[in-house]
Amino acid sequence: MSLNFNHVTLGQRVLFGSGKAAENLAAEVERLGARTVMVIASASEEQAARGVTAGITVALQYDDVAPHVPLEKAEKARAAAAGHHVDLIVCVGGGSTTGLAKAIALTSGLPIIAVPTTYAGSEATNVWGMTESSRKTTGVDDVVLPVTVIYDAELTLSLPAELSVASGLNALAHCVDSMWAPRADPINSALAAEGIRALCEGLPAVKADPAGLEAREQALYGAYLAAVAFSSAGSGMHHKICHVLGGAYNLPHAQTHATVLPYVLAFNAPRAPEAATRIAAAFGAADAVTGLNRLRGVLDAPKALKGFGMAEHAIGEAVELILPVIPDSNPRQVTAENLTELITAAYFGTTPGL
Repeated sequence: MSLNFNHVTLGQRVLFGSGKAAENLAAEVERLGARTVMVIASASEEQAARGVTAGITVALQYDDVAPHVPLEKAEKARAAAAGHHVDLIVCVGGGSTTGLAKAIALTSGLPIIAVPTTYAGSEATNVWGMTESSRKTTGVDDVVLPVTVIYDAELTLSLPAELSVASGLNALAHCVDSMWAPRADPINSALAAEGIRALCEGLPAVKADPAGLEAREQALYGAYLAAVAFSSAGSGMHHKICHVLGGAYNLPHAQTHATVLPYVLAFNAPRAPEAATRIAAAFGAADAVTGLNRLRGVLDAPKALKGFGMAEHAIGEAVELILPVIPDSNPRQVTAENLTELITAAYFGTTPGL
């Protein structure tokens, strides 16, 4: 069968090297000619951020970071950047930190250098998200894409094994969603499959030995591939579900993705046999759902949404919020009935596919 597709590759500089974050950051700040640098890092990442930024002059150190980027936090950070006449943003941390940097860039056009400490992947996408009145809004704009990403696996060593698992499964969700998202294409699928393979190799080793650097490099590499595939393919059913749940019920981002993923895979895989075969091969399993369930068992992954503060009576409202944003490209038709079944199973932690 002949190939026929459109693919966009985003332009971004990537520097990957364990123990080299400070050196690479100093070189990038000099290359960009920045003079007034704003560093965003949560209080928990302050020590890591100070080490990474030791070789540059910091005009503003900013730590008012919150999950899902509440609009009021974004506006406060924008005002701080403008008040200090910032010409470059450096964000050190996970998805929430990167998200706040993107919120500033969205209205100011300021360049971002992202230094991730988790496997969130936001650093490699042109997707932004903010929350107002318990509703999360996302959008796509090239102005929020960091000009440079600096990966240093040593910075992930402080991430506990449990959070490494959740964050890594969030990255895995990027891979799976990229197989049938609105702009899925063969290039995205190839990147996603290699991302699954790397994460499947790295995450169990991280859990077994959280201090092992090679495993964390594999996980970080896989997370980057996942984010690149996701950025090109767009947001599929899985991400639409998780963005609504996270924004509406203030659920933890990575853990929500880790919990919902197997239910979406079990839902879609029978109607997307080519994608399912490719996912299974990346897992080294006979079928996609078995491969994911096996990995989740090894990782002792999060199993139920009810453990994160969502009330059972909210399932109906969640379905009403999710249903209108499910992409038409989803391989299986989504109805209020089958979506309710999916969310209910994820809420109680029923093993999917069995």
